[in-house]
Amino acid sequence: MRLQPSVTTSKQLLEQPVILAQHLNHYFGEGDLRKQALYDINLDIYAGEIIIMTGPSGSGKTTLLTLMGGLRSAQEGSLKILGQELNDATKQQLTKLRCNIGYIFQAHNLVTFLTAKQNVRMALELHEQYLDQDMDALSTELLEIVGLGQRVDYYPDSLSGGQKQRVAIARALVSRPKLVLADEPTAALDKKSGRDVVELMQKLAAEQGCTILLVTHDNRILDIADRIVYMEDGRLADHPDLVAAAE
Repeated sequence: MRLQPSVTTSKQLLEQPVILAQHLNHYFGEGDLRKQALYDINLDIYAGEIIIMTGPSGSGKTTLLTLMGGLRSAQEGSLKILGQELNDATKQQLTKLRCNIGYIFQAHNLVTFLTAKQNVRMALELHEQYLDQDMDALSTELLEIVGLGQRVDYYPDSLSGGQKQRVAIARALVSRPKLVLADEPTAALDKKSGRDVVELMQKLAAEQGCTILLVTHDNRILDIADRIVYMEDGRLADHPDLVAAAE
């Protein structure tokens, strides 16, 4: 485990980063109410890396994650995701980008009136290349991989917190995205369930070759990261305690 910044390898010199932020700033509000949320963010993340972003509440982690996920356009500086520049990106460009990203949220965001299989299938229906395939079979297969083979027809209200998060992971990964963004995926889980969830993400990401950026306050899972990025007051910063832990 290492902390940002990292030493650039010769392989990475030949690759284009999955995420490349350069002098990225972001603001909320207008006029006298305008407030800066992100300050001069410079970050590169490469294919196959698992990056954990941590820091105090209100430090800008979720704001940065939503920018990287194409949920809003970058305002100032440069932010390239999978080669797409997001500064002044159009709604159409952002929509196209989001099709290549898997999202995992703290609150699961499952559709309560759909079964586990139907929730996972929803992600496939967004991709034309899967429309002529057996999407039910693909959804069931991934639910079996995440240990829910016996609960494919269960509704979210009949699943535990850890099981709901497993459905969310299956939904995020079923279309084999190049990038997975996870916002506090273990916050509502107990120690064992949280550990199981991140190890499952780690395993599936390795098998699919995708990149994971995970925002968390959970110090129990820091060891799964290739790198830890620490944010404070809207800036990337060093953190002595994390440096000690990494060493």
